[in-house]
Amino acid sequence: MAGMAVDGLVSGINTTEMIGQLMQLEAAPQTLLKSKVTKAESLVSALQSLNTKLSSLKDSAAKAASATSWQAVTASSSTPSVTATAAGTALPSTLTFTVDRVATRQTSVSGNVSKLADFVGTPPPTELTLMKGKDAASATFTKIDLTDVTDLPGLAGAINKAGAGVSATLVTVNGATKVQLTGKDTGDASAFDLHRGAVTATTVSGATRLLGRGTAAADNGPAGGAAITVAQDAKVTLWSGTAAASEVTSASNTFKDVVAGVSFTVSAVETDPLKKSVTVTVGRDDAALKKLGSDLVTNIGTVLSEVASRTKVTTTTSSDGRQVVSGGVLSADSATRQVRQSVTSAASLPVSVDATLPATGKVLVSPATVGINLAKDGTFSFDESKFSAALVADPVRTQKVLTEIATRVEKTAKDLSDPTVGSLSQKIKGQQSLAKNLSEQVDNWDSRLALRRRTLERTYSSLEVSLSNINSQANWLTSQLESLSANK
Repeated sequence: MAGMAVDGLVSGINTTEMIGQLMQLEAAPQTLLKSKVTKAESLVSALQSLNTKLSSLKDSAAKAASATSWQAVTASSSTPSVTATAAGTALPSTLTFTVDRVATRQTSVSGNVSKLADFVGTPPPTELTLMKGKDAASATFTKIDLTDVTDLPGLAGAINKAGAGVSATLVTVNGATKVQLTGKDTGDASAFDLHRGAVTATTVSGATRLLGRGTAAADNGPAGGAAITVAQDAKVTLWSGTAAASEVTSASNTFKDVVAGVSFTVSAVETDPLKKSVTVTVGRDDAALKKLGSDLVTNIGTVLSEVASRTKVTTTTSSDGRQVVSGGVLSADSATRQVRQSVTSAASLPVSVDATLPATGKVLVSPATVGINLAKDGTFSFDESKFSAALVADPVRTQKVLTEIATRVEKTAKDLSDPTVGSLSQKIKGQQSLAKNLSEQVDNWDSRLALRRRTLERTYSSLEVSLSNINSQANWLTSQLESLSANK
């Protein structure tokens, strides 16, 4: 049995220690395999980390190379009360207008009521109708069922349950209760009236309005009341004060595509004459374009830093005073060297562009002209001021140079990191297969060593039994000899 104590009672031999030493010798090949597994797994982990950073570089380069990314525009407003945004499809432009009004939602409040009949009249009807819309012809009519409603809280609950986009609230002011109706949405089309009984577009003119868009108590039902805030569209006037002046309305405070791809939101009507005229300007988003170059160089630096870190040579002093030089986990890896060489070349080689007049043909332009600099130590940096200057001087050429560099870097990163055909990905798969194979060999050695231990234990057990038998026989012979001598 494995682990049984077989220390010699007869031989006096410490067989447990002896078997342990023999097993250490037997396990030497397995120990070497375990070391190889650890090394292979460390290599896989390092390569995977590098591959992840290459994948990020590929994505960053693809974005910098995309024509859509270079369509980045930004919108600004001349006043804080108007905010503007622009989509990538918007073109550089300006738009001047005045804000005449902002969009509002309707809020109507009844007069004082103490019971249901004060609001709906006597006798209480079995239903009410909520009309919502700019006019009867375009309105929607929603039934409010009052069959089981006997009090004001029940009325508010029935209106809210109808889901017509109008909420009812009971408000108490100095001991008096009022019914407040509030529209969910802004804009002319969100105006509403609450009528007694069943009402349609053809009968609404003769119906009793209990509360709604009326602005005087006489416009409403038994409890009176008024609309304290009317539902209205926001309105701006383009080119105000000129013969071309044109009004534009919106149900919300946001106006979309007055200029293609541009949206602006108004929040107040300007009373200051100096701010009354608002100008929304759409222009190239230089900050976004600068970020394309900056992010690309940052990701290049991340990949090269990872390579440098994993291949760094360190020197330590051993216990006997000797200098020990150790390489990084990827120091001897050819795939890692290929990564460094390929990425550096893709980012640093010159770009062929059209020559500027009066010259003709093609010329080679260094990446440094758009702020991508390669230092003597192999690191990259991004000069934002130089990129900005190039963008102002010749935006077309700047886009051409950075796009070409990004395209090369993207292809390089993809060729290395692609999960299916990438050379680095293939190297990782190979190392994973090797590590798996070595691990299986280690497991096989576990069974082999266990069998070997059992064999040694049985052998030494048998030795003890044999020695015990020999001792017994020797003792018997000795006793027989002693008996013969005594009988002489």
